Order: sequence, then structure tokens, then C-alpha cells
Amino acid sequence: MRIKKKIPKPSARRPPLYFIGYRGTAPATDELKIWYDREYGGPLTIRHEAGSAESWHATHGPWSAHVVMPLPMSHVADVMKQLAWEHDVMGAVAPSLAPPRDMPDMILFAARLARGLTLLTQGTAHDITTNQYVNPSDWQNRPLTHFDVNDHIPVFQEDHEPSHRSRCYTLGLSKFGVDELEMFLSPGLPDQPIRDLLRETANELTRTGQSPKVGSRIPIGPSGQNIEIANHRTAAPAGRMLSFREIRTSL
Repeated sequence: MRIKKKIPKPSARRPPLYFIGYRGTAPATDELKIWYDREYGGPLTIRHEAGSAESWHATHGPWSAHVVMPLPMSHVADVMKQLAWEHDVMGAVAPSLAPPRDMPDMILFAARLARGLTLLTQGTAHDITTNQYVNPSDWQNRPLTHFDVNDHIPVFQEDHEPSHRSRCYTLGLSKFGVDELEMFLSPGLPDQPIRDLLRETANELTRTGQSPKVGSRIPIGPSGQNIEIANHRTAAPAGRMLSFREIRTSL
């Protein structure tokens, strides 16, 4: 993880990364601060935005995120029905806007806050980008400075009927302002090498913070294996239209 001196402006926000569904009363800011400082060393600083008790701006060193607990029911009633969970209220966690190279730090900080809120409320987090639900026991307990791409960018597989092949693809790279990745393989071939290559490429793109152009080649991993960006298209595998870049191995 890279520690940067320049702190993003509190007013610069990204869309929510997580919805937090829970019952009862939201934890107080002091509760979240005590939990965070115990887990990650702190100090976590939280202030209320624009005099609102529900809207928080959280910072730890150069990291910054925004929390709303709870969201107004008038704004989220339809979303809660779509999520099909039984929680009474819902909050949201979003990282501050930052340069692409710094986004892994911001995403990691926002995820740690979402973990704390899930644990304190015994609720459920919904990863909006990957369409995954995270219960209190599902979170990976890692140090704040340890970024693992597998925690944030899962790889999925499905049959791709138009080409009569299998399709492996990422969901989560768009959190970092980068296009998702996909690869195609013929039926019967093992998918694990494809999954590993997608993860290695995703890890590289979160580091550079850029979507490579079609036709470009990128060395991946310690072996220096080259991958080529073969195509660019849009698709909606999780119900949200996303941009994908197809990758292929290259000599």
C-alpha cells in the first residue's frame, strides 16, 4: 500500500461501494472509532457533514471515505426490495475521489469501514459492483496495509452461447476506474490458468490505474508473460452495463 501525503478533498466523492443493511439503530461514530482503532491502529477521525448526524466523513491519515447511516427510506425503498433482504434500514459507504494510482488505498479503507459497520450492526453488506452479499463472518480479517486483489475483484465463469465457448470475467475492476477483463476458452479446457491470468492482470491494472488500449501488450507477473488487449465491448453480467476488455496470451 502506498501512503500519500496529499489528502483528497472531502467534497470529492465516488458512488457507493457498499450498502449496509441492518436492524435497529446505527452504531454511534464513537463505536466505529473504538472498533477501528483497535483493529487497525488508527487514529480514525469522524466528523458529521453539513450538520447532519447521518452523514459522516471518515479519515485515517491520507485515506478518506464517506458514510451515510441510515439512508433516507424515501431514496432506498426500491433498492431494498431489489436486494431482497429483511433489514429495516440501510446505510452506504463510499471512498473519496482520488487519482487512479491511489484508488487501491481508498477502496481498501472504505472496505475496512464497511467491515466494521457490518460487524457492529450484525447486518449484511452488499458489494454493489460485484453483486455479492457479505455477512459478518464472510469478511477477510487482513491488516489495513495488506491489499489482496482477490478480496475486491472476483472472477466468474459462464457459458457464452454466441461463441459456443466458456467466458471467464472479472467484476470489481470498475471500482478502481478501470474496465473489467474477460477471456474465452474452448469447452473442456481447464479454467484455472485463465482465472489466474485474469487475477494477475487485474492486479497490474489496479497498480497502474489505466485501461490499456486495444492492441497493446502488457507484461504480467514475475514471469513477464505478455498479454494482449484483443477487444473492447460492453456487457451487463450483473445487471449493470460495464465495459470489458478481452485479453489473450501473447508471445
